[in-house]
Amino acid sequence: MTDRGSAGDGPRPEPDEPACSGSESFALRVLGEDMAPEFHDGEIIIVEPGGAVHDGSYVLAQLEGEWLFRQLRCEGGRWRLQALNPACSEHARVVLDDDLPAVVRGVVIQKAVPGRRRLSRFYV
Repeated sequence: MTDRGSAGDGPRPEPDEPACSGSESFALRVLGEDMAPEFHDGEIIIVEPGGAVHDGSYVLAQLEGEWLFRQLRCEGGRWRLQALNPACSEHARVVLDDDLPAVVRGVVIQKAVPGRRRLSRFYV
C-alpha cells in the first residue's frame, strides 16, 4: 500500500496532474443558452483537443483565463468566436488575434441529449 491508495486501486493522479492526457476526448455539460438553438442547457458535448478547426466549427476556447463555448467563424481573413443566441450579451462576438492555436483548446465532435438518443448529433 502506498500513499496514493490501496494495492488494488492502481495509481491516482496527483491533485495538480490532469486526469487525462491532452489528446484524449472529454465530455462537458452545456451550461446556459448562449449557443441555442443548436445547443441547450444540460446537453452533453464531446470535445476533441486535437481536432481540426475550420470556419463554422464549434470550439472550446480559453480567453483571458475564461473558458468559452462558441462557434468559430472566419470573416475577411479574421477569426472570431461567436455565440449563436442573439440574446447573449457577454462575449457574444470576440475577434481573435492571429494566434488561433493559443486560444482554441478543442473542437466539439458530438452532442448528446440525456435520455434522448435520437437527438444526438455528430460534427465531424
